[in-house]
Amino acid sequence: MLIDSHCHLNYKGLVEDQRAVLERARAAGVTGMLNISTRQAEWDAVIATAVREPDVWASVGIHPHEADAHADLGAQALLDAAAAPTVIGIGETGLDYYYDHSDRAAQRALFRMHVGVARETGLPLIVHTRDAEADTAAILAEEMGKGAFPALIHCFTASREFAGRVLDLGLSISISGIVTFKNARGLQEIASEIPDDRLLVETDSPFLAPAPHRGKVCEPAYVADTARFVAGLRGVEPEALGQTTSANFFGLFAKASA
Repeated sequence: MLIDSHCHLNYKGLVEDQRAVLERARAAGVTGMLNISTRQAEWDAVIATAVREPDVWASVGIHPHEADAHADLGAQALLDAAAAPTVIGIGETGLDYYYDHSDRAAQRALFRMHVGVARETGLPLIVHTRDAEADTAAILAEEMGKGAFPALIHCFTASREFAGRVLDLGLSISISGIVTFKNARGLQEIASEIPDDRLLVETDSPFLAPAPHRGKVCEPAYVADTARFVAGLRGVEPEALGQTTSANFFGLFAKASA
């Protein structure tokens, strides 16, 4: 039993042969996939995939790269889209100061708007952060002070200090195939230490294929390779790791359980 907690089934590389991609995932033991949106124009297609496929759910959100292009997006648009039965999460959202594709102030404002929607709907916030640890942690802490909301850091690649801060705030952490890379020693240490009840796994496909698939288009089936590697780091059987992370997924994304 495995859940891919973050994939982009409607992105180039997967959407062209989506049905085969899904069948390969199922054959690899993947029993559920969360299909993530990154811009408003994707929402209908992402939701439609989840409506069509019983083991796929959807999120609605705006990636920080797209903040400038969604300056006029109001919270009501997110709230309306989040009401769809197959939408179980808000995001991905957050801050990306590595590429700076959008103004940083615009990113922060949009991030806070997503937080408000997550708080109002009770749906988990799916957070992207890159080279923005201080601001991400500060916004999460400040917003938690206004009222709690469920959230996770997806594709975690940040520092041990940041991991501690978000865990203290009650967030979960999702590990991608990056953990299998030879130069990811620091991440491997963090992945071995995340509390059992806060750990999820993902592919972020079609990006970041884990070993032994480096250089290929990533797909949800490969979450099995990441889970196997993380299980080895934590000294548990892959089946146990799958059960734990799947239980954590359904505990966090309660609408999926319903």
